[in-house]
Amino acid sequence: MRTEGRLAGGFGFPLGCVAVAVAAIGADLAGGTAHPGYAVVSVALVVGAVAVVTTPLAAVGVAAVGWAVLSGFAYGRSGTLVFTASTARVAVILAGAAGFGLLLGAGWRMAQRVRPMFAKAVVPEPRSVEPSHRRVASL
Repeated sequence: MRTEGRLAGGFGFPLGCVAVAVAAIGADLAGGTAHPGYAVVSVALVVGAVAVVTTPLAAVGVAAVGWAVLSGFAYGRSGTLVFTASTARVAVILAGAAGFGLLLGAGWRMAQRVRPMFAKAVVPEPRSVEPSHRRVASL
């Protein structure tokens, strides 16, 4: 799989998983217990950001881990996965964030690749023959 300016999946997936955990913990500290929507927003932002910089497979994996964290801890509270209409909406939100991030990253890389680079051609001037060389040769 070619990465073409992306963070390789072997680095992007673990980085995304750590970022999802940090975002979920941060949202929980900011009142996510009473409002799980805070955690959904923060994890969706992380999933989108990871999707911009890494491979599609890693982005999908991070979205799945994000759903598991939200389903198990923001909605389930005991660490067990909960399959309800709310968690189905969370799955759709995270899939949308991953898709949007992948499109944004692809557009960014395409813009970087298409940008014309105009470099000035530097042509060295020929060296002139110094008269001192002629004198040395005539001795």
